[in-house]
Amino acid sequence: MTLSLDTIRAAAARLAGQIERTPCRYSRTLSQITGAEVWVKFENLQFTAAYKERGALNKLLLLSEEERSRGVIAASAGNHAQGLAYHGARLGVPTTIVMPRSTPFVKVQHTRDFGANVVMEGDSYDDASAYARRLQEERGLTFVHPFDDHDVMAGQGTIALEMLEDVPDLEVLPIPIGGGGLISGVATAAKAIKPDITIVGCEPAMYPSFTARMRGMNAPAGGGNTIAEGIAVKRVGDLTYATVRPLLEDVLLLEEPYLEQAVSLYANVEKTIAEGAGAASLAALLAYPERFRGKKVGLILTGGNIDTRLLTGVLTRELVRAQRLVSLRIIGDDRPGLLATVSTVIGQQGANIIEVAHNRLALDVPAKGAEFDLLIETRDAAHTQEIIDALREVGYPPRTVG
Repeated sequence: MTLSLDTIRAAAARLAGQIERTPCRYSRTLSQITGAEVWVKFENLQFTAAYKERGALNKLLLLSEEERSRGVIAASAGNHAQGLAYHGARLGVPTTIVMPRSTPFVKVQHTRDFGANVVMEGDSYDDASAYARRLQEERGLTFVHPFDDHDVMAGQGTIALEMLEDVPDLEVLPIPIGGGGLISGVATAAKAIKPDITIVGCEPAMYPSFTARMRGMNAPAGGGNTIAEGIAVKRVGDLTYATVRPLLEDVLLLEEPYLEQAVSLYANVEKTIAEGAGAASLAALLAYPERFRGKKVGLILTGGNIDTRLLTGVLTRELVRAQRLVSLRIIGDDRPGLLATVSTVIGQQGANIIEVAHNRLALDVPAKGAEFDLLIETRDAAHTQEIIDALREVGYPPRTVG
């Protein structure tokens, strides 16, 4: 099989009624923030909360009866595993998923709950994939690659058919790139339907796999922990690269603060949950606003499977960036009533004290003095400055910490 508009349309017919036809909605607030006309495709509304179901299901539906009865195997630590496990169980296809030993327990449990036989092997995805290939040969299973497979790409490409049916005059599609399955399918369909549409890739700066290959560079991938682990791939697929490279205008590298801000905006503006990779296309608009300003842009919110602790951390960090959570350090006389005076000033200014740390032993503070760290909640940066000014006026000038 090759990848074409016809094979993607055939995939759409195959998938009809078996996955969610997710909405593509205009976001007034995100448009105001970014300067583009923003439309969001909510793939986090799939049953497994990610678009990966599309490609996995298309592959399963194309198997012969003999292949179905023997079963399938994949290596994955995330959304591909859950999509294949869910639809494999639904169709009665035995499914084995090999996951690295470092996979978070919640993802392992979700994959098991969807009906897969989970095998923990290796310290990385590459280790897990190599082991899955060995099991495939030993047991006569069909290997379902998470991205480097034309059937999988065709399933992902059905997203573009729906988006351009709902919003035919979209001008730009910024698309996350990990292994390249999503962008291959979407770009193939979108360019065939609307040749003048612009396709822009989005990669985490820590994993510039496609960018490095495109520019003939040996850029290291995996230099740190990105919140966009769903697209943190060290090597883009061969089939996907060959497919999408002629259709692509550029690839934009995304630093972590923009990915965090995008996750936060989806939660606070759209009242929906996005994982780091799922928010990458919005992060591109935040990081490179001049590339998209004034244009009609379609964003694919690719998934919402984010660890709750990580989500809490991201949202809290955004409050710090916006100076709505601020830590102030105050040094004063160690006498009764000091904390009461400071808290009264802060309360009169309409802020809330979250935490107080009282340190009498800091060596840079006089022996008769005391040091307070106060974590306060404010409306915004301007409100924070008003509080700092008020404390200075009563003789306790604070400085921000961290």
